[in-house]
Amino acid sequence: MQLPIIRQELQDEAYRLHKIYGNSSLEPIIGGGQIQNPDMMFIFMNPTAKNIASFPSWTGIRTPWLGTKHVWKIFHSIGKLSTNIYEIIAKIRPEEWTTLFAEEVYRHVAENNMYITNLAKCTQEDARPLSNNIFKDYLALMYREIELVKPKYIISFGNQVSSILLQKSISVSTYDHLDKEILTIENQNYDVFPTYYPVGQGMRNLPMAIERIKMITQN
Repeated sequence: MQLPIIRQELQDEAYRLHKIYGNSSLEPIIGGGQIQNPDMMFIFMNPTAKNIASFPSWTGIRTPWLGTKHVWKIFHSIGKLSTNIYEIIAKIRPEEWTTLFAEEVYRHVAENNMYITNLAKCTQEDARPLSNNIFKDYLALMYREIELVKPKYIISFGNQVSSILLQKSISVSTYDHLDKEILTIENQNYDVFPTYYPVGQGMRNLPMAIERIKMITQN
C-alpha cells in the first residue's frame, strides 16, 4: 500500500496555474490514491473551499474531497470504501477531520486500487462553473498525470470534463452499459467511461452514476 505522493512536476505546474485561475487564499488540490497502475482513475471537475485541505493552515495531505461527504457515498456504494470509514465520514463535521484520518481514508482509496483527481486543480471559493478555456489550460497537466499514474481505465464525470478530456463533444446520457471512449496519450490507449456528474448541482444524478460505475467495476 502507498500513501498518496504528489509528484513534484505536477505540483509545480498546478501551483503555476492556480496563481492564474485559483482563489489566492486557498491551495490547489492534486490527485491522490494508488499512484502506480490503479484499476480506476476518477476525474472530477475542480476543488472548492469545502475541501479542508485547501486551507493553507492544513498540514496533512492535499487530496480531493477531504472534509466532504457526498462523493464518498459513491466509493462505498461500489464496495471500494469500508463501511466503518464511510460511517465516520458521514458522521463527522468538516472541522473534525484530522490529518491522520485523511491519511487513513486515502490509504483505503489506494488499497482499493483507486486514484482520485480533478481535471482543473485550481481551488475556488464555491462551486461556480469554470469556463472551457480554464479546463483546456489544465489538459496538458491532466494528460501528464494520466501518463504517470497509468490507470487501467478512467471514469470521467460530467459532459464538460469528459468533452475537454476527450477533445470531442460528449453527452453522458448517451452512454449505456459498458460504452466507452479511447483516449490516446503518447501512443498509449486508455479506456474512458464518461458518466453523470454526481455532486453539487449534479446530486440528482448520483444514483445513475453509481449504477454505471458498478457495472463498469464488476465487468
